Amino acid sequence: MRIALFTETFLPATDGVVTRLRYTLEELNRSGDEVLLFAPSSGPKSYAGARIYGVPGVPFPPYPEKKMCPPHPGVGRALRRFGPDLIHAVNPFILGVGGVYYARRLGLPLVASYHTNLVTYAAYYGLGFTERLAWSYFRNLHNRAALNLCTSAATRDQLYEQGIKRIRLWPQGVDARRFHPDRASREWRVRLSGGDPDEKILLYVGRLAPEKDIGRLKAVLRTVPGVRLAIVGDGPARKSLEREFLGTPTVFTRLLTGDDLAAAYASADVFLFPSTTETLGIAMIEALASGLPVVAARAGAIHEVVSEGETGLLYEPNSEEDLTAAVRRLVEDDTLRGILSRGARAAAEERGWEASTATLRSYYEEALRFEG
Repeated sequence: MRIALFTETFLPATDGVVTRLRYTLEELNRSGDEVLLFAPSSGPKSYAGARIYGVPGVPFPPYPEKKMCPPHPGVGRALRRFGPDLIHAVNPFILGVGGVYYARRLGLPLVASYHTNLVTYAAYYGLGFTERLAWSYFRNLHNRAALNLCTSAATRDQLYEQGIKRIRLWPQGVDARRFHPDRASREWRVRLSGGDPDEKILLYVGRLAPEKDIGRLKAVLRTVPGVRLAIVGDGPARKSLEREFLGTPTVFTRLLTGDDLAAAYASADVFLFPSTTETLGIAMIEALASGLPVVAARAGAIHEVVSEGETGLLYEPNSEEDLTAAVRRLVEDDTLRGILSRGARAAAEERGWEASTATLRSYYEEALRFEG
């Protein structure tokens, strides 16, 4: 197949969408598919055999590292030269609107995928549009697609409630060879703990942003003795979080990638995930693959990743008491932590990017047969 992919974000940005796209491009390349990727112009010229057409943009105020990239005539010319069989718009918002437009103009099947709760996130940044208007905008874009993909059953239900049609689940994958318990090391425990490797190390990995509710983790440090917190990642809230956690046993590592990230996961004791706004949460799956029990809020799609008492513990959202009780239970009970660690790894081994991308390709084939 010849596939034109439009995405609002790609390398050098790092988030769940970029991770999914990287592994998907690698698997599509192995399948012999040809891909032209339309992405912000700050990234590479190619990736895993896919050519990348960089679209200029301006910084998005809440996330200056992300770019708003309106499509322009060069996009259409590049599409015509490439001659795709179909177009896939990933999280269509601004740049992805070009994918929606050109699919109709060129008479090509359109697949759209929904990865981020942009309507929910907008409330954290005081963006001046109402929820009703925002959903109207996204509904109009997505309902032009032959198929709409999402990453969890909870998100699927939400989209159906908002009037979005023809929804399919695109399962998440994980690189279980890279993210593995064997990556653990004493050296990384020293780094993550700020020099106290024998303390229990709690880990957060992800974007440092208001909607992630990372500040809630201070309650754990106040009430659970013998723990250290490592926060891995970067984002618009990093400086404010560094000020907020000043004086607590917390280490900010900034962004980690590749083998360093895998070692950080495997070298910790418990993974904490306080966000309640996730469509899935790839960091949780990487933690599971690393044999790391997860403590997460009982909200949204999280129960589709974390099985209570098998791979981690869930707590009631907005309850610091419930959060700290779950962490305390894992920190104090080595036997339980070991059971959950083995369960976490076993659960992650059932997920893989090859199977995830095979499912995606089947949706592409379904879209090619779609007659509207």
